[in-house]
Amino acid sequence: MLSIALSELVQILRNRLVLVTSLIMPTAVAAYFVYQHEVFAELGSLGYIAAVISFTVGAFGLYTTAVTTLAARRQNLFLKRLRSTAAGDADILTGLLLPVTVIALVQVTTILAVLAAVSGRPANVPLLVAAVLAIVAMMLGLGLATAGLTNSPEHAQVTTLPVSLGVIAVASWVGISGTAELAPLKRLLPGGSATELILDAWDGGVPVGDSLVLLVPTLSWVVVAVALASRLFRWEPRS
Repeated sequence: MLSIALSELVQILRNRLVLVTSLIMPTAVAAYFVYQHEVFAELGSLGYIAAVISFTVGAFGLYTTAVTTLAARRQNLFLKRLRSTAAGDADILTGLLLPVTVIALVQVTTILAVLAAVSGRPANVPLLVAAVLAIVAMMLGLGLATAGLTNSPEHAQVTTLPVSLGVIAVASWVGISGTAELAPLKRLLPGGSATELILDAWDGGVPVGDSLVLLVPTLSWVVVAVALASRLFRWEPRS
């Protein structure tokens, strides 16, 4: 697994397009939200900014790159060759996705730390960590499912748009409008409960027990995404 991960990391560092989409673009967008945090905090709150940052990196840095990576490795038959080795399926997928996952976690941690430095420390750091990890798990699961529908890296530019734009739109909707109205709907949508959890973690004022319940919808999306991936994922190019 580690050898696969190291090889994939080298490929990421050599691929300028992947570097732009997975590192530079989401970091630039997130940095803009931090720079303009006072303006965006007036729309929602600091928790809203933290949620948008987390989903920007999660959608464009992690999810899109994961789908593109898996589609590319399938197209050049690298996945097929890996399956002929002693590595199991779980080890192969973990090795391929580990570098981009670590990069995304470092990005989110660094940017949220900067936000905390310029605007104030979040009310509940462990709760914030749980929310970010839940988002990462959900985006990885959705990435595996989407990769099953993606024939090529070029095709990934189309297949990833609905989820990428959708989760950011949901995060913005919940972050700005709150959950005083349409709470069940907002929490069931992918990203809705995770956004509310980040709001609770950063802004405070909500009992921890009530906030932890919000992990259930997000983790349910992980289960749904993995179930879809088990049915849709292909190891070889479609004929």
